[in-house]
Amino acid sequence: MANTETKPRRLAQIRQSYQLTKRSDPRIGWILLGTFLLVGAIGFLLIWLLLGGVIIAAIFGVLLGSLAALILFGRRGQAAALAQVEGQPGAAAAALSMLRRGWKTEPMVAFTKQQDVVTRLVGPPGIVLIGEGNPNRLRPLMASERRKHARVAGDETPIQEVYVGDGEGQVPLRRLVKHVTRMGRNLKPAQMTDVLQRLRALDANRSNIPLPKGPVPTSMKGLRGNLRGR
Repeated sequence: MANTETKPRRLAQIRQSYQLTKRSDPRIGWILLGTFLLVGAIGFLLIWLLLGGVIIAAIFGVLLGSLAALILFGRRGQAAALAQVEGQPGAAAAALSMLRRGWKTEPMVAFTKQQDVVTRLVGPPGIVLIGEGNPNRLRPLMASERRKHARVAGDETPIQEVYVGDGEGQVPLRRLVKHVTRMGRNLKPAQMTDVLQRLRALDANRSNIPLPKGPVPTSMKGLRGNLRGR
């Protein structure tokens, strides 16, 4: 019974993800079809030339073409979702939800009335403070947060800053995940656990601070699950 209900739900999720992607990527259908046919044909010819047998080659071609189309769909779907939340307060936190295990994101640890936002990411690089908004307003805000986190985390925990945007010295939202994963490995899992425990005291003082008004994008984990058929 559970399997009977799960399959239609997965198909509905995939269809919803496809419709979402098509809004900002109208040619996605033709691109996926072309990828399936091109990669499938290459797979068919490869197996047919090496092993012979039309049936085996056809099966391999269909599987290879489907896999290539699915991978491409996932990448373009993520890009479409990022394009829809870009510019909204908290977009960085939504993008960072695409990270795998071993990272902890805390959205809106600091903000201004003008909706400049600082998101905190804890992972292998250490503590990464990610600022979104006007750079002139963000610099003092980021400096203040850096001092607060340094007092709690200690001198041995690296604290790095990232500014999201398309200007000089900034990281575009679409490249944020790749950027933070390349920032090095300074903390081991046990050290990361210790850092997170230290930060709880700092976060406890923020519990009564109201969040800024305005639209805040939701997590992209739902989209990631949809693209995987979950």
